[in-house]
Amino acid sequence: MSALTGLRVLDLSSVIFGPLASQVLADYGAEVIKIEPPAGDSTRYTGPAAEAGMSALFMGSNRSKKSVVLDLKAPEAQAALHALLKTTDVFMHSMRPQKLAKLGLDPVQLRAHYPRLVYVGLHGFGEGGPYAGLPAYDDVIQGMSGLADLMERQTGEARYLPTIAADKTCGLVAAHAVMAALFQRERTGEGSFVEVPMYETMVGFNLVEHFYGMHFEPALSGAGYPRVMAPWRKPYKTLDGHVCMMPYTDGHWRRFFAAVGQPELAQDERFTTQAQRTRNIALLLETMSSHVAQKDTAYWLATCAELEIPTAAVARMDDLPRDPHLQATGFFVEKHDPAMGTVRFPRSSVRIDGAQAPIGMPPRLGEHTQQLLREAGWDDARIAALQPSVAE
Repeated sequence: MSALTGLRVLDLSSVIFGPLASQVLADYGAEVIKIEPPAGDSTRYTGPAAEAGMSALFMGSNRSKKSVVLDLKAPEAQAALHALLKTTDVFMHSMRPQKLAKLGLDPVQLRAHYPRLVYVGLHGFGEGGPYAGLPAYDDVIQGMSGLADLMERQTGEARYLPTIAADKTCGLVAAHAVMAALFQRERTGEGSFVEVPMYETMVGFNLVEHFYGMHFEPALSGAGYPRVMAPWRKPYKTLDGHVCMMPYTDGHWRRFFAAVGQPELAQDERFTTQAQRTRNIALLLETMSSHVAQKDTAYWLATCAELEIPTAAVARMDDLPRDPHLQATGFFVEKHDPAMGTVRFPRSSVRIDGAQAPIGMPPRLGEHTQQLLREAGWDDARIAALQPSVAE
């Protein structure tokens, strides 16, 4: 039995933020029912696909779920949703709050009907502020939260990270917030309203290290942790490639300076302590980079292993399925689907008592509509009248 076996989640969210959060819950054993409009989640059509409606981005954030199609603008579809809510523990949505009342789904209404329900609003911005209700997407939140500014400070050009960092980070935060609310329910017997706003979540994420001197009054410096913003903080070029090298402690730097024939730098007042190295980080990393460039990658991997300095070669994304560690730990799972053939998934990295969560296929659009509504007490005629296009 998995940790969340027996828990039912109704997920009305779309794209990545919410679906990733509910996928985490599914990995822990929850029954996640994805409520989709007749057209389906837009990610069903984003990226390569072996079958229409089962594209790459959908596959990456919807494994181990069930799909029910409901056009919630129709009163009978709203009734179907309430039939499912009667046995639901967690209700998640990513709709803007002003749309909820029209659908009868605002938190006050639902929690009055279902007092044990954990109601989760996945919002762009927190309620109560001037941005509340505005639309939010990953690019927008990266810019507003300071990520693009950090890139400009380091590279000279305002850029987004080449990953949907806001959606994915907020999805993980949402998953742990849901589990905290469920633990609270175990103590009190009552559900709660959980709000996870992307903007505030990403501002907090960025300021863990980058609030820096602004923790103090008066501020001891502006925002920004110098070490991670330094232009030289990047994979270091070798004679034949790149290497990721991280001397960090006093001992690491003494051994590195000795290995490159400049042991006196360990006594240089600019580099003797971590505080001094942080103040002079750009010069320190530039100095290291000039030495790394004189040898090949294999040399530095061997040398740093001997010196006990954390180091690794740069991995190519396409090579990760062949990584020996990931193969040995069973990180990638292959599933056979009758229509699509063999498909591969990265599994959850978490193990509980040594066990990894089983991986289930992502659902076809509306695949479980009939089954779940029958279980909720609806007869075939009512289901067919609700959605004739998907009830067959």
